[in-house]
Amino acid sequence: MIRFAALGDSVTSGYGDPMPGGGRRGWAALLADALPPDTDFHNLAVSGARIGDVAERQLPAALDLRPHLASVLVGMNDTLRGDFDPGVLGRSLTHMVAALSATGATVLTARLPDPGRMFGLPGVIARPLGRRMNALNDILDGIAETHDTIHVDLAGAAYARTNWSVDRLHPSERGHRLLAHRFAGALREAGHPVRHLPGLAATNPEPSLGERVWWMATKGNRWLLRRSTDLLPTLARLAARECLTTLSTVRHAPDSPASVARTETPARTRPRSRSAA
Repeated sequence: MIRFAALGDSVTSGYGDPMPGGGRRGWAALLADALPPDTDFHNLAVSGARIGDVAERQLPAALDLRPHLASVLVGMNDTLRGDFDPGVLGRSLTHMVAALSATGATVLTARLPDPGRMFGLPGVIARPLGRRMNALNDILDGIAETHDTIHVDLAGAAYARTNWSVDRLHPSERGHRLLAHRFAGALREAGHPVRHLPGLAATNPEPSLGERVWWMATKGNRWLLRRSTDLLPTLARLAARECLTTLSTVRHAPDSPASVARTETPARTRPRSRSAA
């Protein structure tokens, strides 16, 4: 029997992959279905969780299970918050992966997609968010190398519109299937028992335009309001800082109009002193 513990946020908990009879499925459940039939699957992920939340609440529960397989997929929420600190987050992620690995578990990790590109945000906001995600992905790459995790790049092929639900934050069914397919392939390549690779085609009816609009008008807006007290000021600060940096760079660039003007304006002639006459 394989015990599989999935740790993370709303993506791992299954948001974006609703089932016709109610409830959510998600990539981790799809992956569990591709493993041997006696796999014991525990989804510990919670919507809105940040790295610190996973370390504090989900990790102890996962360690109690003594899993053979564990996934740690978290960090997107942290890049959107005002207290983002790569050093602190890196230490927490390292602790989680090290603790799970020490029990003998095979750990699944991933490079995460850039939220700026996912949301289609203006460059003045997308660029600083991209730098945050690059910093986090560099940390994840280092952890994967140090602890020999099954590490998958989810950023490379994640940006197709059909892979994301209407909120552009959670994968659609196709997106969840892509995640499960990537992890199953990586596990099989590493010699782990995988019965089949999860299919990439959606099998549940895709939401209509009216259903997508209704979701955004109700649940999507509630999500934004819950996070706006920190998210919107953070995005505003990032945008303002990016604008100031851009203006400073342009002002001091060798070929900028301001620099050219300073260079080409003749220096005022200094009058000679009377003693030199």
